[in-house]
Amino acid sequence: MYRIMTMFTVLFFTLLLTACSTVEGVGKDIKQVGSAIEKEAQEEKAQSGNTY
Repeated sequence: MYRIMTMFTVLFFTLLLTACSTVEGVGKDIKQVGSAIEKEAQEEKAQSGNTY
């Protein structure tokens, strides 16, 4: 029984660490997309002369 619990614990923490890395990567990707959109919006604003 102890061996099975140990295996499940190791598996759980392995999956947890993998998930954290994946979520962090997705967060960075979303941040980059937001930065690109903001940059394009600023360029469009400068070209059109709007001061909103």
